[in-house]
Amino acid sequence: MSAEIVVQRLRRFLLVLAGSLCIGTVVELLLVEHWEDLVQFIPFVLSGLGLIAVLAALLRPQRATLRTLQIVMGLNILGSLFGVYEHVEHNMAFALEIRPNTTTSAAFWEALSGANPLLAPGILALAAMIALAATYYHPALEDARAGKRGKT
Repeated sequence: MSAEIVVQRLRRFLLVLAGSLCIGTVVELLLVEHWEDLVQFIPFVLSGLGLIAVLAALLRPQRATLRTLQIVMGLNILGSLFGVYEHVEHNMAFALEIRPNTTTSAAFWEALSGANPLLAPGILALAAMIALAATYYHPALEDARAGKRGKT
């Protein structure tokens, strides 16, 4: 088996894994009824966009679809960071509500282990990093790099 086939299969595996994480994220969000307010729909949207981008990259691994995948996954990383912030902020507000006289640092430490899981939004970033790894030196993107090198 040639190295080219191995790399192609690895890329496919990474994309399928990233797509599976997007599906799993939606299932988990549904199970925990993550829809109390509008901002809680963001991970649904990001997971859906991520899945669509992954499917497009699997079915048509061309420059445009891979660039779109990279952009969508960048948005997923930003959304993941926003989710971590939201979880910490809500945990901190709750800690300050039940102990109004506590120090900010003590409330912050309580917020890190509060009811809203701190790392749960990180699954979007994980899926994004896996999908981005699948585009690393992808042949469809290599042609564009070679053209840029020739112009400099």
